[in-house]
Amino acid sequence: MKEIVLSIIAGIAVGILFRFLKLPIPAPPVLSGVLGIFGVYFGGVIADWVLQQFVK
Repeated sequence: MKEIVLSIIAGIAVGILFRFLKLPIPAPPVLSGVLGIFGVYFGGVIADWVLQQFVK
């Protein structure tokens, strides 16, 4: 839980910094982009689980 809170705080800090420097936000601008990133992560988790189940 601590990692989640720290990553959210770091993300907010980076977003504020980029906005003050008038740079584009280094993240997908829409929800579909965020969900795509989640999908890539979730796919990796599933692949790890499958490998653990079948390669013993």
